[in-house]
Amino acid sequence: MASPSSSDLLTVRVRMPQHVACRSFVAETVVLNLQTGQYHGLNPTAGKMLEALQSSPTIGDVVPDLAGEYGVEREQIERDLLTLVRGLLERGLIETVDDETD
Repeated sequence: MASPSSSDLLTVRVRMPQHVACRSFVAETVVLNLQTGQYHGLNPTAGKMLEALQSSPTIGDVVPDLAGEYGVEREQIERDLLTLVRGLLERGLIETVDDETD
């Protein structure tokens, strides 16, 4: 199955599955996949992005707020956010949500 395009991915909602635990600290956010036993450390910016994703209707909806908060062009935030999302999806640390069934 092909991975979704960037524009398609921006319209998706994501969440952390039940097998993932997350804890934020000053210097990093630690995410644990309980199925694999692997810890993943996220820098403060990635941790903030993950936090924003958890409360957002779609991935794309967090871009304007993050761009404003960090004073970075929207296109750069979008690229960085999509890179993070793809990495988290590959590691099973987030999953996409189908609003019709959830």
